[in-house]
Amino acid sequence: MTLRVSVVLSQGQTVHPDRQALEAQLAARLAPHDQCDLLIVPHLYNLDSAGPSLAALRELSGDLIVLAWLYPRAAHWILDRHGVRGRRGRTAWDEDETAADETGDAGSGKGTESVAATRELPDRTIYCFDLRRHESPEPYLEAIRQIVPDLDRGDGGLDAGASPAVRRIDDQVRRRWYPVIDFSRCTNCMECIDFCLFGVYGVDEAENLLVELPDNCRKGCPACARVCPENAIMFPQHKTPAIAGGRQEPGGLKLDLSTLFGAAESLLSEQAIAARERDEHLLIAGQRPVGPADSASASDADETAKPQDQLDALMDQLDAMEL
Repeated sequence: MTLRVSVVLSQGQTVHPDRQALEAQLAARLAPHDQCDLLIVPHLYNLDSAGPSLAALRELSGDLIVLAWLYPRAAHWILDRHGVRGRRGRTAWDEDETAADETGDAGSGKGTESVAATRELPDRTIYCFDLRRHESPEPYLEAIRQIVPDLDRGDGGLDAGASPAVRRIDDQVRRRWYPVIDFSRCTNCMECIDFCLFGVYGVDEAENLLVELPDNCRKGCPACARVCPENAIMFPQHKTPAIAGGRQEPGGLKLDLSTLFGAAESLLSEQAIAARERDEHLLIAGQRPVGPADSASASDADETAKPQDQLDALMDQLDAMEL
Protein backbone atom coordinates (compact mmCIF):
# COMPACT_ATOMS: atom_id res chain seq x y z
CA MET A 1 0.00 0.00 0.00
CA THR A 2 1.28 3.48 -0.88
CA LEU A 3 2.28 5.53 2.14
CA ARG A 4 0.41 8.81 2.54
CA VAL A 5 1.72 11.64 4.71
CA SER A 6 0.84 15.20 5.60
CA VAL A 7 3.56 17.84 5.40
CA VAL A 8 3.28 20.85 7.69
CA LEU A 9 5.28 23.98 6.85
CA SER A 10 5.50 26.22 9.91
CA GLN A 11 6.38 29.78 8.90
CA GLY A 12 9.03 31.91 10.56
CA GLN A 13 8.32 34.77 12.93
CA THR A 14 10.18 37.35 10.85
CA VAL A 15 9.87 38.73 7.33
CA HIS A 16 13.50 37.94 6.52
CA PRO A 17 13.63 37.58 2.71
CA ASP A 18 15.89 34.51 2.76
CA ARG A 19 13.56 32.67 5.10
CA GLN A 20 10.51 33.65 3.10
CA ALA A 21 12.23 32.51 -0.09
CA LEU A 22 13.00 29.09 1.39
CA GLU A 23 9.40 28.70 2.55
CA ALA A 24 8.11 29.68 -0.89
CA GLN A 25 10.44 27.24 -2.67
CA LEU A 26 9.43 24.39 -0.38
CA ALA A 27 5.73 25.17 -0.84
CA ALA A 28 6.14 25.22 -4.62
CA ARG A 29 7.88 21.83 -4.58
CA LEU A 30 5.56 20.19 -2.06
CA ALA A 31 2.23 20.77 -3.77
CA PRO A 32 -0.31 18.15 -2.65
CA HIS A 33 -0.63 15.03 -4.76
CA ASP A 34 -1.50 11.37 -4.31
CA GLN A 35 0.95 10.74 -1.47
CA CYS A 36 1.31 14.13 0.20
CA ASP A 37 -0.90 16.91 1.59
CA LEU A 38 0.61 20.29 2.43
CA LEU A 39 -0.57 22.53 5.25
CA ILE A 40 1.03 25.94 5.93
CA VAL A 41 0.57 27.45 9.39
CA PRO A 42 2.20 30.26 11.40
CA HIS A 43 5.09 29.55 13.75
CA LEU A 44 4.23 26.48 15.86
CA TYR A 45 5.36 28.00 19.13
CA ASN A 46 3.00 30.96 18.78
CA LEU A 47 -0.18 29.05 17.97
CA ASP A 48 -3.21 29.41 20.20
CA SER A 49 -4.61 26.10 21.41
CA ALA A 50 -8.11 27.17 20.40
CA GLY A 51 -7.08 28.67 17.05
CA PRO A 52 -7.77 27.40 13.51
CA SER A 53 -4.19 26.26 12.82
CA LEU A 54 -4.15 23.74 15.66
CA ALA A 55 -7.68 22.66 14.79
CA ALA A 56 -6.42 21.84 11.30
CA LEU A 57 -3.36 20.06 12.68
CA ARG A 58 -5.51 17.89 14.96
CA GLU A 59 -7.60 16.84 11.96
CA LEU A 60 -4.57 15.35 10.20
CA SER A 61 -4.28 11.59 10.39
CA GLY A 62 -1.45 9.30 9.46
CA ASP A 63 2.23 10.12 9.48
CA LEU A 64 3.33 13.73 9.70
CA ILE A 65 6.38 15.61 8.39
CA VAL A 66 6.94 18.98 10.05
CA LEU A 67 9.25 21.69 8.69
CA ALA A 68 9.71 24.43 11.29
CA TRP A 69 12.19 27.07 12.44
CA LEU A 70 12.75 25.10 15.64
CA TYR A 71 14.90 22.29 16.98
CA PRO A 72 13.16 18.99 16.15
CA ARG A 73 12.75 18.01 19.81
CA ALA A 74 11.07 21.32 20.59
CA ALA A 75 8.75 21.07 17.58
CA HIS A 76 7.72 17.52 18.51
CA TRP A 77 6.79 18.39 22.09
CA ILE A 78 5.01 21.62 21.11
CA LEU A 79 2.74 19.49 18.94
CA ASP A 80 2.34 16.93 21.71
CA ARG A 81 1.30 19.68 24.13
CA HIS A 82 -1.57 20.56 21.80
CA GLY A 83 -2.77 16.99 21.28
CA VAL A 84 -0.96 16.30 17.98
CA ARG A 85 0.81 13.15 19.11
CA GLY A 86 2.74 10.21 17.71
CA ARG A 87 6.08 8.46 17.79
CA ARG A 88 9.04 10.70 17.12
CA GLY A 89 10.42 9.77 13.71
CA ARG A 90 14.14 9.25 13.23
CA THR A 91 16.10 10.07 10.11
CA ALA A 92 19.73 10.26 9.08
CA TRP A 93 19.72 13.82 10.41
CA ASP A 94 19.32 12.51 13.95
CA GLU A 95 22.53 10.51 14.19
CA ASP A 96 23.81 12.80 16.94
CA GLU A 97 20.80 12.20 19.17
CA THR A 98 21.34 10.18 22.32
CA ALA A 99 20.14 6.62 22.71
CA ALA A 100 18.06 7.73 25.68
CA ASP A 101 16.08 10.09 23.47
CA GLU A 102 15.41 7.31 20.99
CA THR A 103 13.92 5.03 23.60
CA GLY A 104 11.78 7.81 25.00
CA ASP A 105 13.00 7.09 28.54
CA ALA A 106 15.89 9.34 29.41
CA GLY A 107 15.29 8.99 33.12
CA SER A 108 17.67 10.01 35.84
CA GLY A 109 19.64 6.81 36.18
CA LYS A 110 17.70 6.06 39.34
CA GLY A 111 15.13 3.73 37.85
CA THR A 112 12.51 6.50 37.53
CA GLU A 113 10.21 6.01 34.55
CA SER A 114 9.48 8.91 32.24
CA VAL A 115 5.93 10.16 31.76
CA ALA A 116 6.07 9.23 28.06
CA ALA A 117 6.78 5.60 28.93
CA THR A 118 3.40 5.36 30.63
CA ARG A 119 1.34 6.95 27.83
CA GLU A 120 -0.31 5.34 24.82
CA LEU A 121 0.36 7.03 21.50
CA PRO A 122 -1.55 6.90 18.20
CA ASP A 123 -0.15 4.58 15.54
CA ARG A 124 1.62 7.33 13.63
CA THR A 125 5.11 8.77 13.23
CA ILE A 126 5.98 12.47 13.36
CA TYR A 127 9.18 13.62 11.63
CA CYS A 128 10.46 17.11 12.46
CA PHE A 129 13.08 19.07 10.53
CA ASP A 130 14.77 22.34 11.50
CA LEU A 131 14.54 24.89 8.67
CA ARG A 132 17.56 26.74 10.10
CA ARG A 133 19.82 23.86 9.13
CA HIS A 134 20.02 24.45 5.37
CA GLU A 135 19.48 27.46 3.11
CA SER A 136 18.42 25.40 0.08
CA PRO A 137 15.21 23.35 -0.21
CA GLU A 138 17.05 20.36 -1.70
CA PRO A 139 18.24 18.76 1.59
CA TYR A 140 14.70 18.88 2.97
CA LEU A 141 13.21 17.41 -0.20
CA GLU A 142 15.78 14.62 -0.16
CA ALA A 143 14.99 13.87 3.49
CA ILE A 144 11.29 13.67 2.64
CA ARG A 145 12.03 11.31 -0.26
CA GLN A 146 13.78 8.98 2.18
CA ILE A 147 10.60 8.84 4.25
CA VAL A 148 8.17 8.60 1.32
CA PRO A 149 10.01 7.13 -1.69
CA ASP A 150 6.88 7.20 -3.87
CA LEU A 151 6.75 11.00 -3.86
CA ASP A 152 8.72 11.20 -7.11
CA ARG A 153 6.38 8.90 -9.03
CA GLY A 154 3.54 10.16 -11.18
CA ASP A 155 2.22 13.67 -11.75
CA GLY A 156 2.46 16.32 -9.08
CA GLY A 157 5.61 14.93 -7.49
CA LEU A 158 8.34 16.88 -5.78
CA ASP A 159 10.04 17.82 -9.03
CA ALA A 160 6.98 18.43 -11.19
CA GLY A 161 7.24 22.23 -11.00
CA ALA A 162 3.45 22.67 -11.12
CA SER A 163 1.63 25.48 -9.37
CA PRO A 164 1.01 24.39 -5.79
CA ALA A 165 -2.47 23.79 -4.41
CA VAL A 166 -1.75 24.53 -0.78
CA ARG A 167 -3.94 24.71 2.30
CA ARG A 168 -2.83 27.80 4.18
CA ILE A 169 -4.16 28.88 7.58
CA ASP A 170 -3.93 32.64 8.10
CA ASP A 171 -4.09 32.47 11.87
CA GLN A 172 -3.66 35.67 13.88
CA VAL A 173 -0.88 34.93 16.37
CA ARG A 174 1.45 36.85 18.65
CA ARG A 175 4.94 36.09 19.87
CA ARG A 176 4.91 33.99 22.99
CA TRP A 177 7.24 32.72 25.72
CA TYR A 178 6.41 29.63 27.75
CA PRO A 179 8.04 26.32 28.77
CA VAL A 180 7.62 23.15 26.71
CA ILE A 181 7.93 19.79 28.47
CA ASP A 182 9.76 16.84 26.93
CA PHE A 183 7.80 13.96 28.45
CA SER A 184 10.36 11.43 27.24
CA ARG A 185 12.59 12.93 29.95
CA CYS A 186 10.11 14.25 32.52
CA THR A 187 9.68 11.98 35.57
CA ASN A 188 7.00 14.04 37.35
CA CYS A 189 9.37 15.10 40.11
CA MET A 190 7.42 18.40 40.34
CA GLU A 191 10.52 20.46 41.15
CA CYS A 192 9.45 23.01 38.54
CA ILE A 193 6.10 23.54 40.28
CA ASP A 194 7.87 24.14 43.58
CA PHE A 195 10.39 26.49 42.01
CA CYS A 196 8.21 28.60 39.69
CA LEU A 197 6.38 31.39 41.53
CA PHE A 198 4.32 32.59 38.57
CA GLY A 199 1.73 29.80 38.54
CA VAL A 200 2.77 28.43 35.15
CA TYR A 201 2.67 24.73 36.03
CA GLY A 202 -0.11 22.43 37.19
CA VAL A 203 -1.15 18.79 37.01
CA ASP A 204 -3.75 16.98 34.94
CA GLU A 205 -6.35 14.40 35.99
CA ALA A 206 -3.68 11.69 36.02
CA GLU A 207 -1.47 13.81 38.29
CA ASN A 208 1.01 14.39 35.46
CA LEU A 209 2.81 17.69 35.10
CA LEU A 210 1.49 20.19 32.57
CA VAL A 211 2.04 23.80 31.55
CA GLU A 212 -1.33 25.02 32.80
CA LEU A 213 -1.04 28.80 32.41
CA PRO A 214 1.65 29.36 29.75
CA ASP A 215 1.06 33.09 29.45
CA ASN A 216 1.87 33.57 33.14
CA CYS A 217 5.50 32.86 32.26
CA ARG A 218 7.78 35.89 32.36
CA LYS A 219 9.27 36.62 28.94
CA GLY A 220 12.96 35.80 28.85
CA CYS A 221 13.00 33.77 32.08
CA PRO A 222 14.31 30.18 31.61
CA ALA A 223 15.02 29.53 35.29
CA CYS A 224 12.87 26.40 35.66
CA ALA A 225 14.77 24.77 32.77
CA ARG A 226 17.95 25.02 34.84
CA VAL A 227 16.51 23.40 37.97
CA CYS A 228 14.89 20.45 36.13
CA PRO A 229 17.05 17.41 37.03
CA GLU A 230 16.23 15.66 33.73
CA ASN A 231 16.67 18.68 31.38
CA ALA A 232 13.08 18.07 30.34
CA ILE A 233 12.01 21.72 30.10
CA MET A 234 12.64 23.73 26.94
CA PHE A 235 12.18 27.35 25.94
CA PRO A 236 12.29 27.07 22.14
CA GLN A 237 13.13 30.74 21.58
CA HIS A 238 16.06 30.85 24.01
CA LYS A 239 19.44 31.65 22.47
CA THR A 240 21.17 28.75 24.28
CA PRO A 241 20.65 25.52 22.25
CA ALA A 242 20.60 23.31 25.35
CA ILE A 243 17.62 25.27 26.70
CA ALA A 244 15.92 25.71 23.31
CA GLY A 245 15.78 21.96 22.60
CA GLY A 246 19.09 21.42 20.84
CA ARG A 247 21.72 18.86 21.62
CA GLN A 248 22.57 18.75 25.32
CA GLU A 249 26.22 19.46 26.00
CA PRO A 250 27.84 18.75 29.38
CA GLY A 251 27.18 21.78 31.55
CA GLY A 252 25.12 23.27 28.74
CA LEU A 253 22.59 24.89 31.06
CA LYS A 254 25.22 26.54 33.23
CA LEU A 255 25.68 30.23 32.59
CA ASP A 256 29.18 31.49 33.36
CA LEU A 257 28.51 34.80 35.08
CA SER A 258 32.05 35.12 36.44
CA THR A 259 33.04 37.13 33.40
CA LEU A 260 30.31 39.62 34.25
CA PHE A 261 30.48 39.82 38.03
CA GLY A 262 33.77 38.22 39.03
CA ALA A 263 31.89 35.79 41.28
CA ALA A 264 33.54 32.72 42.72
CA GLU A 265 33.00 29.58 40.63
CA SER A 266 31.35 27.88 43.60
CA LEU A 267 28.50 30.40 43.41
CA LEU A 268 27.65 29.57 39.82
CA SER A 269 25.65 26.37 40.24
CA GLU A 270 22.65 25.92 37.97
CA GLN A 271 20.41 26.17 41.04
CA ALA A 272 21.90 29.53 42.04
CA ILE A 273 21.68 30.89 38.51
CA ALA A 274 18.06 29.77 38.24
CA ALA A 275 17.18 31.43 41.55
CA ARG A 276 18.82 34.66 40.40
CA GLU A 277 16.93 34.62 37.10
CA ARG A 278 13.65 33.96 38.87
CA ASP A 279 14.25 36.75 41.39
CA GLU A 280 15.06 39.22 38.63
CA HIS A 281 11.68 38.53 37.03
CA LEU A 282 9.92 38.70 40.39
CA LEU A 283 11.36 42.19 40.81
CA ILE A 284 10.23 43.18 37.32
CA ALA A 285 6.75 41.96 38.24
CA GLY A 286 6.83 44.08 41.40
CA GLN A 287 7.16 41.09 43.72
CA ARG A 288 9.69 40.35 46.41
CA PRO A 289 12.62 38.02 45.59
CA VAL A 290 12.98 34.87 47.64
CA GLY A 291 16.69 34.13 47.34
CA PRO A 292 18.51 30.87 46.55
CA ALA A 293 16.23 27.91 45.87
CA ASP A 294 18.49 25.54 47.79
CA SER A 295 18.21 27.48 51.04
CA ALA A 296 15.53 25.69 53.02
CA SER A 297 15.44 28.32 55.72
CA ALA A 298 15.38 31.34 53.42
CA SER A 299 11.60 31.63 53.27
CA ASP A 300 11.26 31.18 57.05
CA ALA A 301 13.82 33.88 57.72
CA ASP A 302 12.03 36.28 55.39
CA GLU A 303 8.90 36.07 57.50
CA THR A 304 10.64 37.82 60.43
CA ALA A 305 13.04 40.01 58.47
CA LYS A 306 12.63 43.76 58.22
CA PRO A 307 10.70 44.69 55.07
CA GLN A 308 13.04 45.57 52.24
CA ASP A 309 12.46 47.55 49.09
CA GLN A 310 13.69 46.33 45.71
CA LEU A 311 17.02 48.15 45.94
CA ASP A 312 17.78 46.59 49.33
CA ALA A 313 17.02 43.14 47.94
CA LEU A 314 19.42 43.65 45.03
CA MET A 315 22.16 44.94 47.33
CA ASP A 316 21.78 41.86 49.53
CA GLN A 317 22.26 39.61 46.49
CA LEU A 318 25.42 41.52 45.54
CA ASP A 319 26.75 41.23 49.09
CA ALA A 320 26.18 37.49 49.04
CA MET A 321 28.39 37.21 45.94
CA GLU A 322 31.37 38.54 47.94
CA LEU A 323 32.57 40.84 45.20
